[in-house]
Amino acid sequence: MIKLRAIGDVLMSLPVVDNLRLALPEAAIDFLTEGEAYPIVRGYPGIHSVLVFDRKGLEGASPRVAGKAGLKLIQEVRSRNYDLVIDLFGNPRSALLAALSGARWRVGFNWRIRSWAYNLVVPSRASEVHEVEFNLDALRALGIPIVRRELRLWIPPEADRAAETFFQELGLREGEVIALNPGGGWEAKRWPPHRFAELAAWVVRELRRPVLVLWGPGEYPLAKQVCDDTENVFAIPETDLPGLAACLRRCEALVTNDSGPMHIAAALGVPVVAIFGPTRPDLQGPWGVPHRIVRNSSLDCLGCNLTRCSHPSCMAELPAGAVAEALADLLGELEGAHQAVREGLNVAR
Repeated sequence: MIKLRAIGDVLMSLPVVDNLRLALPEAAIDFLTEGEAYPIVRGYPGIHSVLVFDRKGLEGASPRVAGKAGLKLIQEVRSRNYDLVIDLFGNPRSALLAALSGARWRVGFNWRIRSWAYNLVVPSRASEVHEVEFNLDALRALGIPIVRRELRLWIPPEADRAAETFFQELGLREGEVIALNPGGGWEAKRWPPHRFAELAAWVVRELRRPVLVLWGPGEYPLAKQVCDDTENVFAIPETDLPGLAACLRRCEALVTNDSGPMHIAAALGVPVVAIFGPTRPDLQGPWGVPHRIVRNSSLDCLGCNLTRCSHPSCMAELPAGAVAEALADLLGELEGAHQAVREGLNVAR
């Protein structure tokens, strides 16, 4: 299976692995991705081995060096004598790799002229359905039944222990912390950090809950802006992706931009308030968990998919009050569900 690039995109492809494993329990399923997403698929149940394409390591490399790396990857894939290759990424590089893989069956989507690389071409519904369902179309084309749709994430025990220690040191109680994630892949997708800081202060003051701020490589300045001058607002320690996930798993809810941690929360069953602007929540929103979507609905340019914008009103002008209201509504729903369960248990007794 081929799925390159972003963490969230890779997470949303993993139900394909789950259903493929159920249909073919004896098959060796290998997964090709990039280094950023490697911790997501390493150790994932059902994956036999992981191949890594080091795209970032090749940035700025000469054509000769990049060509040698590409040839080495093709040789590695061909040496494994695959029967089936499923390309869920569909860019020129992954299509070429599928075409040269030597696999008898090559499955991919009919994007532009790249469908030449496949001998089983899947009609693309990319603008109509959520990405999880879109990825599962590859299995439907093979006649494989779809049994599981939920996202899952495996956390190594050492990451879980480190997160437990961190919570204990700060006196944080599992399930009573609100996580905030001010980062995100593109700057245009990010709600401003000063808005997150306003929200953090509101959570501490009105909800009387501590706040945990998530951050990844290069994002600490964003986290620091949210944490500065507010008591009971803490940044997670510098850690890797499993470490971030282990901290997030202990939180009551997450408020986030459209980002990898949003999908990690969904895979962990953590409720989400997701802030969307240039991207579309119906295609890439939180999957399979209670959630709220917050958008600046007064604009008609939402979902433009622009990575850069000279007037990002969709994010910059979205007030903290709108996000706070969505969070309060979500927590109220969760408390109502918990109360119903408690009342049901009392009746059962």
